[in-house]
Amino acid sequence: MILDQDKTIEKFGKKVGFVFGYFLFTTILFFLLNASNKIPDFWSYFHIMGITLSITLVGAFLKRHLK
Repeated sequence: MILDQDKTIEKFGKKVGFVFGYFLFTTILFFLLNASNKIPDFWSYFHIMGITLSITLVGAFLKRHLK
C-alpha cells in the first residue's frame, strides 16, 4: 500500500534552503569582491544583493518561459 506524503514540509524546506543559499552566496561574493577591490567604495551589501537577486529573477523567468 502506497501512502501519499504531505509535500508542504518538503516545499517549505526547499524554499528555506534556497533563501539560505542565496544569502550565503551573496555574502561570500560581497566579501570576495570587497577584498579584491573590484567594487566601488560607496557600494554596500545591498547593491550586491540587488544584482544577485536580479540574476536569480531573470533565471526563474527564463525557466518558466522555456518550459
